[in-house]
Amino acid sequence: MPLFNIVILAAVQGITEFLPISSSAHLILVPILMGWQDQGLTIDVAVHVGTLLAVIIYFWSDIWAMLTGILRAIRPQPGRRRSGGVEVKLAMMLVVATIPAVLAGWFINSYASDLLRGIEIIAWATIGFAILLYVADKMSMTVRRIDHMGYVSAIFIGVMQVLALIPGTSRAGITMTAARLLGIERSDAAKFSMLLSIPVIIGAGALKGWELYQSGNVQLTEAAFVAALLSFIFALIAIALLMAWLKRASFTPFVIYRLILGGVLLYIVYRAPGFTF
Repeated sequence: MPLFNIVILAAVQGITEFLPISSSAHLILVPILMGWQDQGLTIDVAVHVGTLLAVIIYFWSDIWAMLTGILRAIRPQPGRRRSGGVEVKLAMMLVVATIPAVLAGWFINSYASDLLRGIEIIAWATIGFAILLYVADKMSMTVRRIDHMGYVSAIFIGVMQVLALIPGTSRAGITMTAARLLGIERSDAAKFSMLLSIPVIIGAGALKGWELYQSGNVQLTEAAFVAALLSFIFALIAIALLMAWLKRASFTPFVIYRLILGGVLLYIVYRAPGFTF
C-alpha cells in the first residue's frame, strides 16, 4: 500500500475514533470516494492497535487506579475490610456498559455484517444522530459527573452504544449523547465514552486479528507498523484537543460537520439515477 494511503487511513482512524463523527463511516467512505482497494485486515488491525494505545496512555492514571482498586478489593490488607471504592465502581460500570455491544456485535458480525454498509444508510445515520446529539447537548442540564453515575446509567449508555453498529452513528457520538441525556457534563461524558472504547477496541481488534490469523496471511509488515504509529499519534492529539475543547465549549461544531457530511452524501446518492461510486 502506498505511504500516502497509509497516512490518510491512519489519520482518519486516529482522528475519528474518539470524535463524535463516526470512524466506521469514514473508513468505509474513504476507500470508496478515493477509488482505493480495501486496505485489508492487517492495516485494519494496525490502526486499531494504534488508537487503543493512545487512549490507554492518555487515561493511564485512571486505568491504573481502577486496576489497583480491583486488586485491593480482591486482596485487602490485613486488618482491613474489603473495599470497592469509586475506581472499582467505575471499572464495573464499564464492564456492564460493554455487554450489550458485545452481544449485538456478535449477532451482527455473524448474521448481518453486510446489511448496514450502504452509503445511504451512513448519510441518514450521520444526520439523524447529529440532531440527537445537538438536542441532548443543548436540552440536558449539566449537573452530574462520572462519580455520580450508577449502574442504571451505565446500562443505558451501553444499550445506546449498540446503535453505533450502524455506520454513521458514531460510537463516541452515541455514548456521549447518552451521557448528556443523563445530565453528565461534557468532559466527563467524553471521558466515560473513551474509557468505554477500550474494551470495544480490544474486542474489535481481537475479532479482526482472529480473522487475519484464520486467513493465514499474518504479516507484520513495515506498512502495518507505520499505520499503527501514525494512528496512535493522530488519536492522542485528537483526544487531547477534544478534552480541552469540551471543558469550555459544546458539541455544536461536530454536529455541523455531521450535517454537512450527511447532506453531501445524500446529494451524491440521489443526484443522478444509476450513479455509483
